[in-house]
Amino acid sequence: MLAQFLLSNISSSCVCLIFRINQGIRYIMKTKLTLLALIGLLLSSGATYAQWSANVGVTNNYLWRGLTQSINEPAVQGGIDYASDSGFYIGTWASNVSYDSDDAYSYEHDMYFGWGGESGGISYDFSYLYFNYDENAGYDFGEVTAAIGVGNFSASISLLANAEPDEGPGEDFGFAQASYTSLDYAIPLSNGAEVGLHAGFHEGDFMYSFNGATDDYWDYNISIAKDGFFAMVSMTTLGDDDDSDGVEDYASMAARDNDEVKFVVGWSTDFELP
Repeated sequence: MLAQFLLSNISSSCVCLIFRINQGIRYIMKTKLTLLALIGLLLSSGATYAQWSANVGVTNNYLWRGLTQSINEPAVQGGIDYASDSGFYIGTWASNVSYDSDDAYSYEHDMYFGWGGESGGISYDFSYLYFNYDENAGYDFGEVTAAIGVGNFSASISLLANAEPDEGPGEDFGFAQASYTSLDYAIPLSNGAEVGLHAGFHEGDFMYSFNGATDDYWDYNISIAKDGFFAMVSMTTLGDDDDSDGVEDYASMAARDNDEVKFVVGWSTDFELP
């Protein structure tokens, strides 16, 4: 989600972490600043920095756009990022994933780069992210994202940019054959915590094939985070049988239960590299 993330201090990893959260990939929570607001602060401060950083986190359930990527089981995640005061950032991130109860172990390995800035009180960010999976997932793909932020509000849209050509007969996907729109609002609290409100809309042919959903859907969540810890309640508008074929949809089957309310907790930290 293009949500706020919790960070105990402003470091070069912030920009990169924002990008990943913009994609709705991870609920690694950092500071109460939104990613876009943070980019604007860094660029307007006049500070010079260009450095590497790393991050690590754990969660009881890895959600991406409201859908479990770990069959509602824990995930360990981490990455390495580089950011410069020009607004450019690049990084890589990985997590364990599972899509079926008999899927003993799979992985997701992402690579991304982007650029962000601020002008007239409006923050902006443009990025590309490549999602790399093992053969159990059946798909590798990339997305381009444009995001803006004003005050505590942020919005983004992600479009399918490319997909691997070997998904199977009749399953080659082109540009913009899936999209995700995200709306987020951050509410700072007096004790240093932050409440986040999120709504996202996912649609497109590639989304149906990759996620196993049979209809467009919304996802919603409310979260609270402080000092690297977070808790979240998430839900989607998916049903048991959205295509009315009398068979439970893949995305809603027992191992995934993406039509149910999910309760997620986690912790993360980041640190500068020499």
